[in-house]
Amino acid sequence: MTQPDKPPIEVPKDFQQAAPATPEGREDAHPHHHPQPYVAFEHVSKAFGSNKVLDDVSFFILPGEVLCILGRSGVGKSVSLQHIVGFLKPDAGRIKVAGEDITHYDDKEMQLIRRKVTMVFQNGALFDSLSVRENVAFPLRERGELQEDQIQQIVTGLLEMVNVLDMAEDLPSELSTGMKRSVAIARALAAQPEAILYDEPTTMVDPLIARLLGDLILKLKRQLRLTSIVVTHDMRFAERLADRVLFLHQGKAHFFGTMEEMKRSKDEILRQFLELDELVLPGA
Repeated sequence: MTQPDKPPIEVPKDFQQAAPATPEGREDAHPHHHPQPYVAFEHVSKAFGSNKVLDDVSFFILPGEVLCILGRSGVGKSVSLQHIVGFLKPDAGRIKVAGEDITHYDDKEMQLIRRKVTMVFQNGALFDSLSVRENVAFPLRERGELQEDQIQQIVTGLLEMVNVLDMAEDLPSELSTGMKRSVAIARALAAQPEAILYDEPTTMVDPLIARLLGDLILKLKRQLRLTSIVVTHDMRFAERLADRVLFLHQGKAHFFGTMEEMKRSKDEILRQFLELDELVLPGA
């Protein structure tokens, strides 16, 4: 059955004004230039059997911003990321990425999107038999466009950027969870993406490593203008990073706005979530 058309979400004026500043000298640096969302969900729903994980969810992120997706376990945070890279397809609604409506893209079409948008998984998804250096070199070799000396130069620069150059010859099994995630970020960067999706980057790492990972995400935003979507349960982590926050509750986009707006909200569900976080993470 054809779903009735629903109006697409629009970028409110306050989002346009709060968009990252266009660098001077860019051809599109124009006082009336308003960026289009890099990722947009328009009334997206997804169910697994009788379990409706996403229920009419709409949100967007502008180029160069960091969006944090918050919520308790099982509310569709990671499922949202999997829709962006095409691992899952919505039952209803539309998804736009990098200016393209990818809702009905097949796997071949999605390969082109995945060159622009890459994902860093909780476990890092590194190749166990390859060293750190070889893991990061892998996507560069896959492209087949570079000489070996160019590949090594790029890999060294990426490992320096994520502060793991001294572990270049180690195997993943020799690394801590936090270091594995740093290497996974370096490997994601090797593909020269426009956006990176992070699935619970601070899970099972200590507060110091969590802070370093947060510093790295902000560094990539400032230096490379990367668009980032971060699924996290850690409010303090989100508070440091987020330009916008999406709070999912019972499959719905219960809140979408800035962190300050979320903290000022009188909504009872948001208040309970914020108070629970303060109770669980004293002084972290």
